[in-house]
Amino acid sequence: MYEKIILAIILLLIILLIRYIKKKNAWKIPKEKFPANWRIILSEKLIFYNNLNEEEKKHFEFKIQEFLLNCRITGIKTEVDDTDKLLIASSAIIPIFEFPEWRYLNIDEVLLYPTSFNMDFGVNSDSTVLGMVGSGVMEGKMILSKQSLINGFRNETDKKNTAIHEFVHLIDKSDGAIDGVPKLLLEKQYTIPWIDLIKQKIDEIYKGKSDINPYGATSKAEFFSVISEYFFERPELLKKKHPELYKLLEQIFKTDGISRFKIKKRKVTGRNSPCPCGSGKKFKHCCGKDL
Repeated sequence: MYEKIILAIILLLIILLIRYIKKKNAWKIPKEKFPANWRIILSEKLIFYNNLNEEEKKHFEFKIQEFLLNCRITGIKTEVDDTDKLLIASSAIIPIFEFPEWRYLNIDEVLLYPTSFNMDFGVNSDSTVLGMVGSGVMEGKMILSKQSLINGFRNETDKKNTAIHEFVHLIDKSDGAIDGVPKLLLEKQYTIPWIDLIKQKIDEIYKGKSDINPYGATSKAEFFSVISEYFFERPELLKKKHPELYKLLEQIFKTDGISRFKIKKRKVTGRNSPCPCGSGKKFKHCCGKDL
């Protein structure tokens, strides 16, 4: 009995290793120019993007293209448009933006459902799941609710973003375990303070003395994803209410969340607006001339 279980685990590990090596060797690098209409979507949908300087925007755009070249976005009973693709890719890139060499080698497809779903990947009146990182036969897959994806970027003050939450789980998983300790990002000297602080904050949630989403108290892994949503949505509030947490998250993500969200508005690009590419020309005379 136990021998069969061990053999099954070994075979699964071998399969995962083969998939990892294949994806690493087949990794695609963007060669095409970033589409002008994609730049408009980012400007209109992402506060994070609008806070980047021109050089950083180019890097963000490159990482968006790179992600989409190496990860399929598949609609399940729903259409997938450019906005859906860009919001999913942005959710992947925002947490690792300061790590230019980062590659998501542990995902090859995102399945986009129209609304919430259940643990059996079905949709019915009892469906409550908004996002999930697959395992076992679903290894390498992520499932997201389209409705939740859009709401995560439409309301950037509620401390919730399902897609970022799930990609943080993938980042956490990159060292081999989803345990709330992202060893590939967290410098060794901060590991014990991070674990101790998680325990303290989870205890505060249980006592009803915290504004952190209670779902974060279910495990260290969920706490890491929940507090990351908070960090990328309401950094000023997080720093005010949980300064120690904010400081450690700065160390993990190598960024000051507040500076990334200092401009609290999205941009609307008209024909006579300055071009989002930063050329100084009007949109209609630059990236928009061929649209």
